[in-house]
Amino acid sequence: MEKNYPMLAKTFFGFEDILATELQKLGAVKIEKGVRSVSFEGDKGFMYKANLCLRTALKILKPIHKFFVRNEKDYYQKLYDFAWEKYFSVNQTFAVSVTLQTELFNHSQYVALRAKDAIVDRFRAKVGKRPNVDTLHPDLQIHIHVQKNEVIVSLDTSGVSLHQRGYRTSTNIAPINEVLAAGILLLSGWQGQSDFLDPMCGSGTFLIEAAMIACNIPANIHRKEFAFEKWNDYDAQLFETIFENCLKKTREFHYQIVGYDKAPSAVAKAKENLKNANLSDYIDVFQKNFFETQKENKSTALQMVFNPPYNERLQIDIQQFYGEIGNTLKNGYPNTDAWFITSNLEALKYVGLRPSRKIKLFNGKLESKLLNYKMYEGSKKQQYS
Repeated sequence: MEKNYPMLAKTFFGFEDILATELQKLGAVKIEKGVRSVSFEGDKGFMYKANLCLRTALKILKPIHKFFVRNEKDYYQKLYDFAWEKYFSVNQTFAVSVTLQTELFNHSQYVALRAKDAIVDRFRAKVGKRPNVDTLHPDLQIHIHVQKNEVIVSLDTSGVSLHQRGYRTSTNIAPINEVLAAGILLLSGWQGQSDFLDPMCGSGTFLIEAAMIACNIPANIHRKEFAFEKWNDYDAQLFETIFENCLKKTREFHYQIVGYDKAPSAVAKAKENLKNANLSDYIDVFQKNFFETQKENKSTALQMVFNPPYNERLQIDIQQFYGEIGNTLKNGYPNTDAWFITSNLEALKYVGLRPSRKIKLFNGKLESKLLNYKMYEGSKKQQYS
């Protein structure tokens, strides 16, 4: 029977709790939250399942070696002494990435270069040949994390970041990262319990991630490949079994998912991405200006999640635009649980509504707030009287 081993799932700031919950539901053990990461244990099959199913993970790393160092010479020697030939052959390619949280070394690129030298020199000494480096599509992606004087060597099980789901071929000026979108949806409490609207849907990322959560479709079902598929111990039959089992757990969805965008080009791109995700039957996209709309069925519950322009790359009149968001929600969308993310914190005062919740997140490097506005039917006073 396959043994459990430690792994680390990397994520965005603010998603540690929901990633830990996802891991727990999938069946991970020894779950511990870090900063922008969650550590856990599982076997090979679980590693496959984590890559396939986790919505809020950016990468899954598998630590294979830990040691302490005093200096650069020490670092090189301990990497040279490690049995790299167990993990890949001289005919395969590799790449090294490094993150530093230490005063021992200054430049991550140099630290990566010394690791590469140690690995290559070991192969030369052992088999008389050296493996090649391929930074774009390596057979083995090695990740080295140096914290103070501890070095953790991991294999990147995922390859390119897990936000690259494989369904998005068309994007607009400022598309939201798929992992960020999924995390925002999960933070908003979305599980497919009502109708859903993204009133500024762009290329449709929130719509697709919302449908995948509602139908329990594995997040990375459309990915072309994962890094572990190139490993020496890759078990294609096991992966196929896990893939099929995850598909069996999908469920029906009995509400509507709708997107609006006022730009015809955005609507066309969203529809193309829906088609790529095989979700056209679950989602409708219309060319509409949100500020000229009203909720169609005022008595039924509606979940609304969107990513308005921040004035970073799309030029807008902030005061007018965010004022219109508030007016449209207040006048046209009763019985709605509305959420949106913005990095333009100044703009929030123009919304004219008091948020129920504010959650600090990052959109790329931009510090942002995820805001929740609960729009009741009638006044708040009536709601509680």
